[in-house]
Amino acid sequence: MVPPRVVLVTKHTSYHELVAQQRNDEARRLLLERNIAVSDSKTSRDEHECTLEQVQAALRELGAQVQVVGIPHQPFSVRGVSLVVTVGGDGTLLAASHQCDAHTPVLGINSAPSTSVGFFCGLKPGRRLCANLRQALEGNMPSVALARMEVRLNRRLISRRVLNEALFCHASPAATSRYIVQIGKGLENHKSSGFWIGPAAGSTAAQHSAGGKILPMTSKRLQFVVREPYTLTGRLRFSRVLVREGDSLVVYNKMSEAKLFLDGPHYVVDIGPGARLRFSLSSEPLHVLGIKANRGRSRSGRVPFGSCKGLANRP
Repeated sequence: MVPPRVVLVTKHTSYHELVAQQRNDEARRLLLERNIAVSDSKTSRDEHECTLEQVQAALRELGAQVQVVGIPHQPFSVRGVSLVVTVGGDGTLLAASHQCDAHTPVLGINSAPSTSVGFFCGLKPGRRLCANLRQALEGNMPSVALARMEVRLNRRLISRRVLNEALFCHASPAATSRYIVQIGKGLENHKSSGFWIGPAAGSTAAQHSAGGKILPMTSKRLQFVVREPYTLTGRLRFSRVLVREGDSLVVYNKMSEAKLFLDGPHYVVDIGPGARLRFSLSSEPLHVLGIKANRGRSRSGRVPFGSCKGLANRP
C-alpha cells in the first residue's frame, strides 16, 4: 500500500520570533521579569511544541509520508497530497489555505488552546489525536466546503483563494481612504477608513466587528462592510452590502497610495490610482475537516487538551 502523503504546516510562535529568531535581548529581559505584555508567549510556545510533537508522532505511527513546512506562508505543492495538516491557529490555516485547491482537504489542529481561538481548527491535542488523524486520512472525518473569494486587479487575477477577508485602505491607517463603489449600475463615492469584504467564513471576524452580519457557514454570498464611513455629507447606500453568487462588487481607487491585504498582513498588494478591483465568489471552495456548518462552539473531532510532560521547564 502506498503511504498517504501529508503536508504538515506549522507556525513560528511569538516566543520564537522574539527570542530565538531575532535574538531580542529586550524580549528576553521582559520574559525573565514576567512582564504582562509577553508573559503568555512562553506558555504558548510550550503548548505548541507539545502539540507538534504529538502530531508528528501520530503521523509516524500511521505510516504517513510527511513534508514539513516550517513557515506558514512558504509555498508548497498539493499534487498527490492526501491531506494538509496545520498546527497552530487560524492564521496558520489561513496561510496554508492559499496553497490548497478545491480538492485537497485541510485539517487544522489548534496547538495552543489556552491562548488561541482556532475557529477553523477541527482538533485539539489529546489522547485521541492519533485516532482522529487516522479518521481524516481514511476520508471518514466530516468536512465543510467553505466558499472563498476571487479578487481581480484591472482584470488580472490576484487570488481566488481568499477565505477570511480582504482589507482595502490607504497605505497609511491615519489617512482617509477614497474610492468609488460600483454595484450593478449603481456608483457611489466613499470616504472612510477603508473596507472589509469577504466570504461567509470570515463573517464572524473583522466583518462582524465592523458592524456586518454573521452569515451561515455554507453561504455563498460575500459581505462588504465599510470601516468608519464619513457621512456628514449624507448617508451611504453601500456601507454594508451582501453580494449574491454570480454577482460582483467593483471598486475604483482614488488614492495615490493604497493597499489590499488578503487574509491578514502577509499577502499585500499595492494598488495604484485609477486601479479597478473586482470581488466575486471563487470557483475554488476549501474543504475543512472536523468543523460543523452550524458555527456552534462544539466542533466535530475536538478533544480535550492532553498534558505533555517534560516541556514546562524548557528554556
